[in-house]
Amino acid sequence: MQVDTVKIRQLLEKELEEATKELEELEKKLEIKGDYGLGIGDPNIIQWELNLALRDRAARKVEDIKRALDKLAKGEYGFCEICGKPIEEERLELLPYTTLCSKCAAQQRR
Repeated sequence: MQVDTVKIRQLLEKELEEATKELEELEKKLEIKGDYGLGIGDPNIIQWELNLALRDRAARKVEDIKRALDKLAKGEYGFCEICGKPIEEERLELLPYTTLCSKCAAQQRR
């Protein structure tokens, strides 16, 4: 598999920038609201919990992207963590920070 490392690095850096911005915005929303005045039955708690879940997802994405950039720098990028085979190029272009090939990802979802 010949991965265009320049193209992948650009994709990952763009994804990292967007994910970091999203994470910062969600953290600001959580800081502004905090947990003051939120109690059981408060309709605002649903939005606060949603923002908390979105923040956690964004934080995981940032870490996944950083890990992918690290693998790229070490020459270890693009191989499935389960089976060790190359991850399909089309999959990497769509989800550049993925760690699983399509087959193993499908098995994980089951």
